[in-house]
Amino acid sequence: MALDTSSDRLMSDINVTPFVDVMLVLLIIFMVSAPMMTQGVDVSLPKAVAKALPSDTDQLMVTIDREQRIYINDSDVSLDSLKDKLIKILKGRTDREVYFRADKDISYGMAIRVMAEIKGAGVEKLGMVTLPLDMEQKKDKKPDSSGS
Repeated sequence: MALDTSSDRLMSDINVTPFVDVMLVLLIIFMVSAPMMTQGVDVSLPKAVAKALPSDTDQLMVTIDREQRIYINDSDVSLDSLKDKLIKILKGRTDREVYFRADKDISYGMAIRVMAEIKGAGVEKLGMVTLPLDMEQKKDKKPDSSGS
């Protein structure tokens, strides 16, 4: 019986060096390109369920109604005088915090212009006042007229 001593046998081991090289190149590409994929404005998003804020102090509220009239608490002001009045009000305050409330039917541009005036007055914290989603749905539901 003769033993086969020739080296014509197929190699059954996998050469992993090219595989590792390709994976390292892909890793570097993704590490470089991932920060460039980020778009938009950096904001802190609120959680789905939020507790009401404590109202120990008198809060400064800027409101826009359906007719696009602007109010500071209950006083009617124009868009042109909003910044000046807020600067005067905030002079005597230690906290520079304002809450913004707007009707859902006003234009986006109007809301942005008012927020820009508020921030231009030196407001450090601008809070948005909204209704919780379940209250909004209850408000929009109309009673069933079928009687069932």
